[in-house]
Amino acid sequence: MNKYKRNKISLIGAGQIGANLAMMAAQKNLGDVVMFDVVESMPMGKALDIHQTTPVQGLSSTITGTNSYADIEGSDLIIITAGIPRKPGMSRDDLLQTNAKIMTDVAQNVKKYAPNAFVIVISNPLDAMVYLFQKVSGMPKQKVLGMAGVLDAARFRTFISMETGVSVEDITAFVLGGHGDTMVPLPRYSTVGGIPLTEYPGLSAEKIDAMVKRTAGGGGEIVALLKTGSAFFAPAASAIAMAESILFDKKRIFPCAVYCEGEYGYKDMHIGLPAMLGAEGIEKILEVKLTAEEKSALDNSAKAVEGLKEDLKRLGFL
Repeated sequence: MNKYKRNKISLIGAGQIGANLAMMAAQKNLGDVVMFDVVESMPMGKALDIHQTTPVQGLSSTITGTNSYADIEGSDLIIITAGIPRKPGMSRDDLLQTNAKIMTDVAQNVKKYAPNAFVIVISNPLDAMVYLFQKVSGMPKQKVLGMAGVLDAARFRTFISMETGVSVEDITAFVLGGHGDTMVPLPRYSTVGGIPLTEYPGLSAEKIDAMVKRTAGGGGEIVALLKTGSAFFAPAASAIAMAESILFDKKRIFPCAVYCEGEYGYKDMHIGLPAMLGAEGIEKILEVKLTAEEKSALDNSAKAVEGLKEDLKRLGFL
């Protein structure tokens, strides 16, 4: 990154999330955007359409589409959404194997053309995919991270706002662990106007528990409602917030899938933990005190993530 030149943002995958990423990156003035996808000419069409919104919106970013990895060369930051969603009748192994093949190819090409970029992975199963990307690419651990906790925390904040009637601006939420059913929303570290959620007037333990469960199943709820896809607006916005913090050295603290080297007792895995994001990427992983019950829930989530890692080994990807 150089403050005297425009950043180059490359998006690997030009589906629903990729298109929203391109639009939001332009709106936030993060830099010029390249949309890559293997589907012939599709990213070019979407990029041209989005680029044509810039005169109307008063934006200066350029958005281009490509089917060639060579066009991501020199990227400052890359966001990866490539992969397929789980389909009816598809086993966990089928999904993991398909997306692991895609992620291996992505990692090899990113290493070839943009080895100095920061990389944010959104593809699922998230914790396994960001781990695989880092291992295959060999890129610095502090520059490779996964977007999950920001989205999960946003969902938790939304549900808290819906329940309390308080603006989301005055609500903070804390969600740790793997991205999925075993995630660990932490009400004790979540606040409404600075008041811990567990002490907020009128909120019963049952209501808090219901919000926690809804957060853990937030993605599935949207899939069930859409019937033909999964969430794309909120995931894109979450990744853009992370990108902003890195590119503009904001040093914000987000729950992200980061590589563990002993934090919370975990090693050699990516899992959602609170991290400070700045010009060096992951600049600090914060270790907070957890109750025995909270740590047990996080350990359970880590076991699920470890299971995915073992599946990648069994399938021959690691």
